[in-house]
Amino acid sequence: MSGHFQMKLALLGFLEVTRRFFGYGEVPQFQTMIIVSVLALIGNAVCLYLIQKARSDEAHMKASWIFTSNDIVVNLGVIVAGVLVYITSSRVPDLMVGTVVFAVVLNGAFRILKLAR
Repeated sequence: MSGHFQMKLALLGFLEVTRRFFGYGEVPQFQTMIIVSVLALIGNAVCLYLIQKARSDEAHMKASWIFTSNDIVVNLGVIVAGVLVYITSSRVPDLMVGTVVFAVVLNGAFRILKLAR
């Protein structure tokens, strides 16, 4: 079920990036992007550490590891996008990173779905 949820999240994300690409959206607030992502990165790093300490071959633990490691990649991507939005004063870096982020989420969904087999 979590793999299907991730897949829906990725597809909704791609739709949002597409909507913003065609002009529906402003330049995002880079400060908010960076601050929230740094805080989320800290939380996700702690969670990943705890998940790795409790290593298990159970599917739900592997799925949790996939979720959390993907979140860390997403957090780093949003931080980079925030810096690039600041430097360029453009929404293009946000759109580009958003596309990559949702590709990572979709990949995670497929990895989780493989666990169920």
